[in-house]
Parts: sequence; C-alpha cells; structure tokens
Amino acid sequence: MTSTVISAETDIYARRESAARSYCRSFPASFTQAQGARLTDDQGNTYIDFLAGCASLNYGHNDPDLKAALIEHISADGLAHGLDYHNTPKADFLKTFERLILKPRGLDHRVQFTGPTGANAVEAALKLARKVTGRRTVIAFTNGFHGVTMGALAATGNSHHRGGAGGGSLTDVVRMPYDGAFGPEVDTAAQIEAMLDNPSSGIDAPAAFLLEAVQGEGGLNAANPEWLRKIERIARKHGALLIVDDIQAGIGRTGGFFSFEEAGITPDLIPMAKSLSGFGLPMACLLVRPQHDIWAPAEHNGTFRGNVHAFVTARAALVKFWSDKGFQNEVADKAALLTERLQRIAAIIPGASLKGRGMMQGIDVGSGELASEICARCYEDGLIIETSGAHDEVVKVLAPLTIETDLLAHGLDILQAAAGESVCVRALAAE
Repeated sequence: MTSTVISAETDIYARRESAARSYCRSFPASFTQAQGARLTDDQGNTYIDFLAGCASLNYGHNDPDLKAALIEHISADGLAHGLDYHNTPKADFLKTFERLILKPRGLDHRVQFTGPTGANAVEAALKLARKVTGRRTVIAFTNGFHGVTMGALAATGNSHHRGGAGGGSLTDVVRMPYDGAFGPEVDTAAQIEAMLDNPSSGIDAPAAFLLEAVQGEGGLNAANPEWLRKIERIARKHGALLIVDDIQAGIGRTGGFFSFEEAGITPDLIPMAKSLSGFGLPMACLLVRPQHDIWAPAEHNGTFRGNVHAFVTARAALVKFWSDKGFQNEVADKAALLTERLQRIAAIIPGASLKGRGMMQGIDVGSGELASEICARCYEDGLIIETSGAHDEVVKVLAPLTIETDLLAHGLDILQAAAGESVCVRALAAE
C-alpha cells in the first residue's frame, strides 16, 4: 500500500471544510470507487472496508441488484422527492417490510418516516414518549450513544460529543448503569428497579427507557438477553415506554433483523436508520406500536421525511436478503469466524478481551492510544477500521455483512499483523 499523496484536491478540504470533519482525518485518501467490501482511492490503492459507513452499508457498496433497481426507477423519471405524498415506491416498501419483517416477528408497529438521520428518529421517539406519557424524564444508560442533536445528545453519554453543545441545556435525562457497567457480578437491573421503587430516590416517574441492545460507539457492550427482559419488565411496571435504538445494531448486524430478537422483547418505539435504505442512501424511520401513534398531522415534520430513492433500494434489499433464512445463516457463519479470529488476535495483546455480538464485534485493547496505533497500521496496509469506547479503546469490526469469507479472513490477517507489530514496538520501547 502506497502512502496517500496530498494533492490540491486534498488541500481543499483543509482549506474549506469545517473542522467538524472526523473520519477523513484517520483515512486521508480521496476515494473514487467502491464495490462490495472494497474501496479504491485516486492513487489506485484498494482498501478492505471494515467500517462500512459505520454500519450504514451492511449490504456492502453498490450491490448490483439494488443499483439496478435504483437506475430503473431514475431512468423511468420516477419520483425523486415528494414530501410525504403517497407514492408507489413507498407503498411497495411498506408492504414488503410488513410481509418479510414485521409479521414474521409478530410486530404490529406503524412506520413513521422521520428526517433522514438516526438522530432525528431518536428525537421523534423522545418527543412521542413524552407526549404519550405526559412525563419528561427519560432513563438512558452509561456509554449510550444516540446522536448529537440536542434531544438525542441529552441521552448520549460521551463527554466529547456532549461538549459540542457549547454549554446548551441537556436536561430531562437520568443516567443509569448499563448491563455489566460494574462488572458481571453486579445486577444493574436490580439496582435500577430499587431506585425507581424508592419514592425518595429523587427520580421522577420516567416517560421512557432508551437503550441499545449492543452499544456501538460506547464500546461494543452487549446486553445479556435476561437483562433486556428485566428492563422491559421494569418499564412496564412503571408505565414507561421502552425505546430500543436499533440504528447501528439492527438490520442483521447482531444476528436477526433486529438486535433485540434474541431477548424476546417488544419495544414500544424503535428508531432505525443507517442500513435501512440498503444502499447508503439517507433514510430513517421510527417504528411505533399502534396505541402510541398519537401524533397530530405534521407534528414531527421534515422536508425529507421519506427518501423515494431509498424506498426503492430498501425494498430491493428486503426481497434479496430477507425473503428466507439464507442470508441470516451466512452472516452467522461469518460471525463465528470473526469471533474465532478475534480471540486469536486478543491472545497476543496483554489484557485484551472480546466485545460485542454477531458481526458487531471488536477487541478491547486497554487504551485508546494502542487502539489508534493498531488502526493506523491497518490503514497503511490497506484496511479501514475504527475505534469505539469511552476511551476509544476498542478496535471495532463493522465489515459489510455480505463480505466474502476469504476477504474477511484477509482483513483479519492485516488486523492481526498490525496488532502484533504494535505490541512488539511497545515491548521494545519499554526495554
């Protein structure tokens, strides 16, 4: 892999793009093409993609069947934008989503199309939970990440992102310990229940519990199914709605289509985005149990609520990947390979441990500095991979679910070599 050439084109980003840019600081290449789990830059270098648009590309880059469906729609002068008008692609998506996803899982949720970002779907969930219950307090969890708009940011734990509010008010959220926050021996659900049962705890009756079944940006913390069931029971006991943020952990990333399927729970509200369109197109929605769908028309509004092009590719993705169990079984096989290889890599890093579930796994290497070193070495060798966690201490694998098994193995070879080299360099420096 040759080093990235800093060109006039690259310089324009430093000169004109906001300082808020982030991923391009770690991966300064200028990308020109993408297919499957591969990216190509303007120097002809090819990279294996273990970031996949931060789980926005679960089906990889430019899936040929999704691309063909979109091209056919555009070529026929199909609607590109129509506010929330009725349109055939929307109807086709809803009917397919109902048939392949909702009904087989016994879910009767309505689909609210929000603004096209995950954060907007979370904002809608928070607003609706408060409207339904007439309460203000939301219980969120340590290491949770739900977006950086003000309402979602109030429920996000990360201090770096919270600092972006510039001193703005981030209120009406009570933070509780996530599963395993105090070690595996501490039942945090029991602690939460004791706090809520105590009328002198100082915690007002909550409107909702907001959680991720697997915390993505928080460090790949995976909740035990029993813990999730306990939280659902506590929410019901106290008249609160249960919101499961499935923006990063859903759509096959952690096993089933939804991240909470293994636990057998039924959330009241489910924010979704990222890979919902199947093609990397902006699209988000909030799944709402019918009894809670009490919005007045346009009460949660947005010019781009419902991306028609995304309806086309989202439906094509559902038909291609979720019409039977084949795709899900293939993902399970790759997840097993990922677990086995990450265990092998963790064994060469003192104190390292595995995190996550399914195709949303990584290695806690103990420090953000070491994790960043490993990811930087990976990039130099043609692998794009990022960190997560409170201290960026987790090297996180978010490869496309469609990645070829041999390419997945090759990427993990690069990761293993980078980890080994980083450990050796540190050991030599310590002598």
